Amino acid sequence: MPDLYVSWSDYHQKIEQLAIQIYESGWQFNQIICLARGGLRVGDILSRIYDKPLAILATSSYSGSKQQRSNLILSRHLTMTTEKLGSHILLVDDLVDSGITLQQTIPWLKQNTDFAIEEIRTAVLWYKACSVIAPDYYVDYLPDNPWIHQPFEHYENMNIAELAAKVMRR
Repeated sequence: MPDLYVSWSDYHQKIEQLAIQIYESGWQFNQIICLARGGLRVGDILSRIYDKPLAILATSSYSGSKQQRSNLILSRHLTMTTEKLGSHILLVDDLVDSGITLQQTIPWLKQNTDFAIEEIRTAVLWYKACSVIAPDYYVDYLPDNPWIHQPFEHYENMNIAELAAKVMRR
């Protein structure tokens, strides 16, 4: 299974394709929740395109390289700027790999908010075959479960001193 390398241009195009797919489904939602960190960019752009409020739930299941998957950690609170959470939620992330994050986030949202959630649908850019859950919306299905190298990944292998030195050489 070869790795998948994604450029910034490809990344933004995939977000636009996802937005159109959701639009063409006819489903109406009134809230977007993105899973941070990977879903932040996706959620931000969808929130702007649809003009819907964005809430953020911080999650973590990776620490650095593809070899280091750890237990899922969910933040204690949902961060949002609206007084109420919407009743029809579009839950977004960049990808569904094992599926554990989406699988555990949906009940967490229903149990840890004081608002009536009528429906949650999920949307990702990449859906890997190894996932235990199928997202409602996705751009690419990846039957070979490749490791995805996203355009911002190089920052994970760089510290601030290295960045400063690189910028000073320009």
